[in-house]
Amino acid sequence: MSTSRAIKKSYLAREQSEGAGATVRRSIGVPNMRHLTPFLMLDHFNVSPGAGFPDHPHRGQETITLLLEGAVEHEDFAGNKGRLEAGDLQFMTAGRGIVHAEMPAQNTTRNVGMQLWVDLPQNLKMCEPRYRDLRGSEIPKVTTDDGKVEVKVISGKSQGVDSVKDLAYTPVWLLDITIRPGGKIEQDLPTNWNAFAYVLQGVVDFSNGTKKPETIMPYHNVVFEQAGDSVTMSVEEGADQEARIFLVAGQPLDQPIVQYGPFVTTSREDIIQAMTDFQTSSNGFERAADWQSEIGKTMGRVH
Repeated sequence: MSTSRAIKKSYLAREQSEGAGATVRRSIGVPNMRHLTPFLMLDHFNVSPGAGFPDHPHRGQETITLLLEGAVEHEDFAGNKGRLEAGDLQFMTAGRGIVHAEMPAQNTTRNVGMQLWVDLPQNLKMCEPRYRDLRGSEIPKVTTDDGKVEVKVISGKSQGVDSVKDLAYTPVWLLDITIRPGGKIEQDLPTNWNAFAYVLQGVVDFSNGTKKPETIMPYHNVVFEQAGDSVTMSVEEGADQEARIFLVAGQPLDQPIVQYGPFVTTSREDIIQAMTDFQTSSNGFERAADWQSEIGKTMGRVH
């Protein structure tokens, strides 16, 4: 018998400028939700051609990017290049250091997606960087018996269907859920993991432990209490549109989080070391000295 999780808080992700000309709705990494271990940041981004995220560094975390609309290109100082189309994901482990650029493809008009930053366990902070891509066509899907709910099982498990593989070092579940009017789903979650649900579109009723369900509007993040092992989501029969929810859970890390921009460590001393290493192109950032991405050149080099 599953126990429904209570809602800890729900709040609107407000738009803000980020990168060079991009806008994001940030709902983790903000004053009222600084961190939710192992999660450091969640951005719902909207990038037009001519804007983007030119050359910038990372250390100590992983980024997971899900593209919802358009196409985005990426390039880094190790020679890795690629392109994400709508429905694709990229899992990037920064480890000891990476400098890369993420820019919209120039033949698109609107590029929308989600980017989640996940903390790395302390013993993996200085691992070698890596990329792992997951194409939309590779993601297992499951539909409820009544056909009113579809789940893309990016990572984890839903309705008896497992994801293709674990793509991040830190254990996380990522579920892309679409609920049509009249649809309802009870989703199990790993016990004691932190979990949240971001509503991309539509109006959703979320179970709230033993309390009355809470109705959540688009662009709101719903953070759940750790106690309990399931959440139930539904959309009213008479709703004028289907809902789409990005449901995420992750195994908490028992370690301090010290963050300075794109550097995430467990101590102030390690932050200072990361800044020094980047500025001196050493200890993981050797290739940053004379590197400039091709895709970021039109915007100049940004650090």
